[in-house]
Amino acid sequence: MRRNSIVVCLALLLAFTVACTNKKSVNPLANVGSKQPDKVLFDRAMDAMKHNRFDVARMTLQTLINTYPDSEFIARAKLAVADSWYAEGGSTAMQQAEIEYKDFITFFPNMTQEAAEAQLKVANIHYQEMEKADRDYTHAMRAEEEYRSLLLQYPDSKMVPEAKQRLREVQEVLAQREFGIGRFYFLRMAYPAAIARLKTLVDRYPLYSGADQALYLLGQSYEGEIEIMRKNPRLNEVAKGKMIEGLTKEAAEAYERIIKRYPAMDRALDAKARLEALHLPVPRPTRAALEQNKKEVASRQQAGVMSTMLGNFEKHPDVAKASHVGDPTMVDPVPINPNEVVRRVATAAGMGGGDNKVSVETTTPGAVAPNQEAPRSDAPTPAANTTPEQAATGSPAAGLELKTNAAAADPNELKPNVEAADPNALPALQQSNQIDQGGASSSVASNASNEEMADISSSKKKKKKGLGKLNPF
Repeated sequence: MRRNSIVVCLALLLAFTVACTNKKSVNPLANVGSKQPDKVLFDRAMDAMKHNRFDVARMTLQTLINTYPDSEFIARAKLAVADSWYAEGGSTAMQQAEIEYKDFITFFPNMTQEAAEAQLKVANIHYQEMEKADRDYTHAMRAEEEYRSLLLQYPDSKMVPEAKQRLREVQEVLAQREFGIGRFYFLRMAYPAAIARLKTLVDRYPLYSGADQALYLLGQSYEGEIEIMRKNPRLNEVAKGKMIEGLTKEAAEAYERIIKRYPAMDRALDAKARLEALHLPVPRPTRAALEQNKKEVASRQQAGVMSTMLGNFEKHPDVAKASHVGDPTMVDPVPINPNEVVRRVATAAGMGGGDNKVSVETTTPGAVAPNQEAPRSDAPTPAANTTPEQAATGSPAAGLELKTNAAAADPNELKPNVEAADPNALPALQQSNQIDQGGASSSVASNASNEEMADISSSKKKKKKGLGKLNPF
């Protein structure tokens, strides 16, 4: 009897021990029971991250990855390594986190939800390092690129709304930077450079809170260039009229765009007044455009007085004015160059060909007497009554005729003083660097055209402050 009792007790003790040792752990990913050591390592790493022991967590996760390469926890372990760097913070840790997130996206592209989360955190890294509009914009550009990548690669992800809003805020900062540069050129009367910056801005960032102000400044830049054209005595009246007509048309388009696209903003009335002053028709905005602009204005926030004061000491920009509605720009249009602005004005006035090509025209040399030396470029041009022998010897009897009326001829163009009908005249090459005008005529002298272009751009009159400093930032 006693012996049976001992056996029963031992059996119960053995059963209890087996029950304790065979207890299964739950796999949060596969939702099945697991008692594998890779799960133990993963749990230890998660516990270490919970207590901010990031070095221990990364070491444990790396052990899991190296020891069990076929484990079902590999993907989660790779993402957890990146999360540990992200949670640790600091410039170095953030750089390492970006590398780990990029590796995860590369090696596990089929895990779309986790990959979208990794892409969002990569963009957030640069968003957090973004500085004000008048400072370094490297992180702002990178953040714009990464948010666009998320929206294009994972359009069905639940991260899309957050990414869109962050992208609007980033583009608000970049637009503010472009506006500051355009205004800088406008105040210094470098109108072609101001036009290039402002037109690129309004085409690239239509949701910018100061888009109406940028368009109004664009129209004012065109009008400023018109005043310079009117005061330029070196241009003939026909070319001047064509230039003014083209610039007026560009200014009117800028003012009309304010009324059509931003009718609910402050500069709409000013744009209407400018069109009336130019004796041009004033367009009417559509109801849809008015409603859209009202929603954009209502979605923006205004920073308080205290926030404005403290913002002067902050590194990061204030994005309260960014719109919360509308689709951000996903593809940048081709930027406009100040030289392109000048070329368009010149083309409108008929001063250059549409293809803006430069050609060189030379005359066909006549017959050269036997045993005659080739003409030298520094030799004086013989007169019409000069014989080949006199021209070769350089005799004073060559009858050289010097031009004294420098104002009547282009000093940069070399022309021989030779009668075309004289068969004995020494042939000379006529140099004429000219701009092709669509094949109708050979061209206009290149150096003279360069001076006219400089006058158009107003850089010469304003001590060359315009095109000489196209990118001070």
